[in-house]
Amino acid sequence: MIQHVIARLRQGHRTLPYPHKQPVLPDRYPGRPEIDPAACTGCPTPGACAAACPAGAIRLDDPVSGGLSLDLGRCLFCTDCAAACPQGAIRFTGDFRMSASRREALILRGGPFVHAEALPPERLALFKRSLKLRQVSAGGCNACELDTNVLNTLVFDLGRFGIQFVASPRHADGVLVTGPVTENMRLGLEKTWAATPEPRVAIAVGSCAISGGPFAGHAEAHDGCGAMLPVDLLVPGCAPHPWTILDGLLRLLGRGETG
Repeated sequence: MIQHVIARLRQGHRTLPYPHKQPVLPDRYPGRPEIDPAACTGCPTPGACAAACPAGAIRLDDPVSGGLSLDLGRCLFCTDCAAACPQGAIRFTGDFRMSASRREALILRGGPFVHAEALPPERLALFKRSLKLRQVSAGGCNACELDTNVLNTLVFDLGRFGIQFVASPRHADGVLVTGPVTENMRLGLEKTWAATPEPRVAIAVGSCAISGGPFAGHAEAHDGCGAMLPVDLLVPGCAPHPWTILDGLLRLLGRGETG
């Protein structure tokens, strides 16, 4: 027994002090992309960035701006677009903070990124210190599921924020969805949402749950959960980094950074 105690003392404190201290991510982590539409002027290879995108996340004729836009909700973070852009109009910042409250906020057009906001006061008062979530894998590849589940480990220690995953939707305050919502999982998701007592929250994690990801438009998928649930939080990524998911959850509860 004494050997186990000594080993534990040698290990020290393993939980990282986020959000009081920012985590250090590896250089190979791409992070949130940024675009500079003005840099597209005089591009020697017009359309190369859009052609390189496997998810169709880039438009050169955005209906709002009329120029370059990048749909962060569809982005797979392969960075092929940045490699194909000779003008540097697209770059990846390394910033893991990229969750949003509205689908429109994930359409990048060159302005400042609008981060996720806290729940309305009446709902925030209920969930700020205790949020129980039922996770639904609606046809996902298991990458988003793994990066969500790893939040339970001692490095992230999701429970210290009062956030826990539960086995039954009847014990949950909300539903966290991953995957493009395949036809085989559509009814399961609908029943899970119906069994979750009100007031409740809906969270879409990963590009598949937000937009369908690489399966968008497929006959057996429903392009994410946005048409089925009133989504309160969107966490982009393929798969989102655990810090991205945790940052989004804390912002939803009014406990994240203000910037």
